[in-house]
Amino acid sequence: MTELSFPILAFLVIFFGWLFSCINVLKEYERGVIFRLGRVLPEPKGPGLIFVFKPFDSIVRVHLRTIVLDVPPQDIITKDNVSVKVNAVVYFRVFNPLNAILQVENYIYATSQLAQTTLRSILGQVQLDELLSEREKLNKDLQGILDLHTDPWGIKVALVEIKGVDLPQDMQRAIALQAQAEREKRAKIINADGEFQASQTLSNAAAVLAQNPLTIQLRYLQTLTQIGAENSSTIIFPVPIEFLRAFMPKAGEEKKE
Repeated sequence: MTELSFPILAFLVIFFGWLFSCINVLKEYERGVIFRLGRVLPEPKGPGLIFVFKPFDSIVRVHLRTIVLDVPPQDIITKDNVSVKVNAVVYFRVFNPLNAILQVENYIYATSQLAQTTLRSILGQVQLDELLSEREKLNKDLQGILDLHTDPWGIKVALVEIKGVDLPQDMQRAIALQAQAEREKRAKIINADGEFQASQTLSNAAAVLAQNPLTIQLRYLQTLTQIGAENSSTIIFPVPIEFLRAFMPKAGEEKKE
């Protein structure tokens, strides 16, 4: 009895060990691509409890969550021959687990390499000013190109963001000088425009005062009131212009002399 029970016990241990190894639990964000005798099943399994009939079946787990891929800094020469280093970040996810396993060997590595080459090729076609000021447009262009090329792999590229642009020191100084020159230019234009508006206002005021000479005397009195309010010791005596004309030679007399 003992001799017969030992093989049965060994068989039961092996059987239950095999049975437990065939039971797999997939999380909500996981899918299992099943290969049966080398042929893939038409539909991925999961989530939940699934049975993999080993050794005839094998399973490859695929995550459906969004993957954040950091693109390392790339040496790029822009269209206007400026050497810069640009890094970016790519957000993508798998929407077709079968294609992600069957169409490409390693979809994460393939997407990373494609993002690096696309970043160099696209940014190499733009000038430095466009790279610094039109990032939103460049992000959309990069996202569209990556999504187009990764679609056969069952991958959806949701977003591409250029993180940083490293400029050489001499180029940073040149951009700083350019920005300073632009600010000085705007300051001079604003100053000249203010002088022009002030001259126009003074011209209009002179035209109004010329219509009635008494307004000049009123202006003198207003100026004295302002000076007195400031507790100043300066005293100003307004002299009528008509009084000074008596001492001024007439234009006709100067011509006779």
